[in-house]
This record gives sequence, C-alpha cells and structure tokens, in this order.
Amino acid sequence: MKIFKCTILAIVVSILYGAVQIHAQAPQRSTCFSRQSACFLRRIRCPEECPTFRPSNPRAKACYINCDSPICQAECKNRKPNCNGNGAACYDPRFIGGDGRVFYFHGRSNEHFSLVSDHNLQINARFIGLRPAGRARDYTWIQALGIQFGFQKFSIEATKAAAWNNNMDHLKIQYNEEDVILEETELSVWKSEEGNIKAERIWSKNDVIVSISNVLEISVRVVPVTKEDDRVHNYQIPSSDCFAHLEVQFRFFSLSPEVEGVLGRTYRPDFENPAKPGVAMPVVGGEDKYKISSLLSSDCRNCIFSPTNNATEKGTLDFEYGTLDCTRGLSKGNGIVCRK
Repeated sequence: MKIFKCTILAIVVSILYGAVQIHAQAPQRSTCFSRQSACFLRRIRCPEECPTFRPSNPRAKACYINCDSPICQAECKNRKPNCNGNGAACYDPRFIGGDGRVFYFHGRSNEHFSLVSDHNLQINARFIGLRPAGRARDYTWIQALGIQFGFQKFSIEATKAAAWNNNMDHLKIQYNEEDVILEETELSVWKSEEGNIKAERIWSKNDVIVSISNVLEISVRVVPVTKEDDRVHNYQIPSSDCFAHLEVQFRFFSLSPEVEGVLGRTYRPDFENPAKPGVAMPVVGGEDKYKISSLLSSDCRNCIFSPTNNATEKGTLDFEYGTLDCTRGLSKGNGIVCRK
C-alpha cells in the first residue's frame, strides 16, 4: 500500500512539474505597431520551436515577430549577428541596408564615421585597418561602436590582440565613459541606471546583445582577421596584430523618416541606393558627409542628432517590447524600422 501511495504521489508530482515546465515554455506573444504593416495591431504568437524572445539556452533560437509577413507570423532566428541579413555590418566592412541591398563603405583607418544619426539617437563606428604597399586605399574593419541616446553614452569595442584566443574575452564596454563590468558567464546582464540600456552576453565571451528599450537591438560579436581571410584577400596582416573587430547586426524599432548615416539613410522611405545592382563589390562613398571627430560625437556634416530629455519626443512608439520585426516591406526580417 505504501509503495502504491508513493507511486501515485510520484506521478502527481511529475504531472504538476510537467505542467509548470509547459507553462514556463508557453509561447510568448507581441503586437505589431507599424502602421504600414498589414499586421498593424495584430498580436502574434511565437512558434513552439522558439517560444521566447530571449531563451535561457544561448544555443537556442529566439522568436522574432515579422510584422511584414503577409500571413503575420513569427520566425525563429539565431541571436548572433547574421552577416547576410538586413542591418548587418561585417567583414571589411560590408553593409546590408534597410532596403536589403549590399554595399561596401571603406572609410579610413583610425577615423570615425556616423552609421546612424537620428533626432535622439547617434551610432558611430571607429575604423581600424592598414594599407599595404601599392594599395590605393586602406583595408578597414569596425573596431568600436559609440552610441548616444538622449544624454546617455554607451560604447563597445574589440580590444587589440596580437593573436586570437577563443578563451579570452576581447570586449570593452563603457557607459557614460565609465567601464562596465559584465560577468563572463552565459546570459549575464548589465543594465543602465535608467534601466533602458542593456547589455547581455550570449556566450561567456565575445558575443553580446545591446538593446535600448523600444529603440534598437544590436547583436555584436568580436572576431579576428583569420589567416585564411588574410590569404584570400592578401591583407598582409602583421604578426603583431590579428585586427580583432566587430561583426554587428542592427534591428531598429523607431527611426524617423529623416534618419541619416552610412547605414541609417538606407532606412529612409525616400532613399535611392547609389550602389549599382549586379556589381560584385558595390562601394558607396560619403566619407565627407559622415566623418566625425570622435567615437561619441555628432559633428558630421549630415548628422541630425539633437538629444532631448524625452526619448519618445521624436516619434518613438511606446509599445510592449518583444523583439519586433516591423518593416516597411523591404526587409527579410533582420533589420527593421517601425514608424508612426
């Protein structure tokens, strides 16, 4: 009898525990707020395969709400940067704009350029690189990002290394020009005092997601220039520097129609891409328009950044934040822009 009672109790506990587990993994939902979307104000449910926006397992795919889908459905995506997705800036460096077009912007080594300049948001990049003998221009990579949101300042950079070591963290993060300590464990999180800026590790080293609530999400990974890259492209990388740099992918939630910047301008509704289709390596200029004096400045010729105390003042929608993907019909679900 005691054995029978224990068995029944074990079954009940198992059922209850299973119910708790199922409830914990119940698919999350979120709402599309882009008025241009056919899914406007539709509440969309995450798939069973990726039920949450931020899975506890860093290897698991996350749920992304694709508001531009004609059938208004969510998608499962890797949380690491997708260098072939909209909003990506990878390699030396190759961008994919909000319009889905690939283009290259070389800039110059040891100089800074504005990637995004909006009324209350400024994102800059520091380029590193080298120019081998006989070359007409620098080979360049993005070494750091500087973000200004209102009067808050945030930067993330790849630290210099002679040789790459996967077991070392090559990230340096600062908030308001003070060092940020982000524990080297999977899914460790740091938040700003205001609570609106967050940095979250995906792996224990070299992979993070930076987010500003209702404004943007940036997947960031530190990588070196590999020996194979060096061989294929003839970069002539010295033995004293592996040129650790960032691969990034941006997802925007509240850009204005006037947004500027090397990447930002590709999200404008009136943008006409100068990159010629069909060209193997379409290079666009703009160094004169987007060059800035430092990582956390906004003094480029075309910059429109003008911080306000109220971050929603210039058109940011105040909505429930899940990792939305509301495009204006040009994105494949990776780089997004939601407008009023």
